[in-house]
Amino acid sequence: MMRKAFALTAAVAAGTVAFTGVAAADKIGTPAPCTRTGDVSGPDFDVRLCGVSDVDQQRAGLHRDGNAYCGPASLYNVLHYWGHVKGAPVGWLTTKVKELDPRDQADYTVVTNSIWRIGVDAGYDGKTTMTNLQTAWNVATKPARDAYWKTDVGNVNSATSPDFSGELARKLDAGPVQLVYGRYSAGPQAGSLQRGGGHIVTVVAAKGSFGGDTVQLKLADPGRAADKSDPDHLYTQSDYQSLDVTLTRRTVNEYRPRRPTTRTPRSTRASSPAPTGPSSAGS
Repeated sequence: MMRKAFALTAAVAAGTVAFTGVAAADKIGTPAPCTRTGDVSGPDFDVRLCGVSDVDQQRAGLHRDGNAYCGPASLYNVLHYWGHVKGAPVGWLTTKVKELDPRDQADYTVVTNSIWRIGVDAGYDGKTTMTNLQTAWNVATKPARDAYWKTDVGNVNSATSPDFSGELARKLDAGPVQLVYGRYSAGPQAGSLQRGGGHIVTVVAAKGSFGGDTVQLKLADPGRAADKSDPDHLYTQSDYQSLDVTLTRRTVNEYRPRRPTTRTPRSTRASSPAPTGPSSAGS
């Protein structure tokens, strides 16, 4: 039997952005102080989601204690919203995200295993790219599609989008957005910047103007945890918190070092011809 249902969307916003701001004490979730807003109809937008988790990426049991697991952890936050707020049956086999509470110590190990599973499905290697994470999203949302939910993925890039902040706000109004950003420092050439890494967070609120060059965001950052000085912090979930940041569109001169050119030796040995035919991936 077919039924009308919500559409699940995993979106990502990426690009070169400038961050300013400090952490706020505002807890992300339901009930208060969170109030859902979704104004995207006028020249300005004001979107805020409630019920998004803020899981820690640094956990015992993950590779290198989750040091590079910002991507899988932030995707778990997206799945948590769809499971708890929208009631979508997302998860893996007998593990259903809507039955887990990251703040309940009794669920800590299962949440960690879920983040690990996202990493496995994404073939995660710590790089701040989104294609494989979207593959993991498709795996985790298969139970929802089997129950006649519609799922989707999408991308917005600050380097190519004519209205990056406006598109981000519209996607956020449908559900949490993963944001990929680069970390830059002064490059070797005058006035240049060189990327030295990146990070992935979950966007839970956005405020600004359509067509504008500045947007104010609230983020759930899996790398921020107030209990990092606690010897047991790898075995417990820290208190939820949000990070207030301002993104400003800027044109930068990015320095990218040239990769050394390698030559592939050519074999002079004769070989017998082999039959050719259709090939398949993984063969």
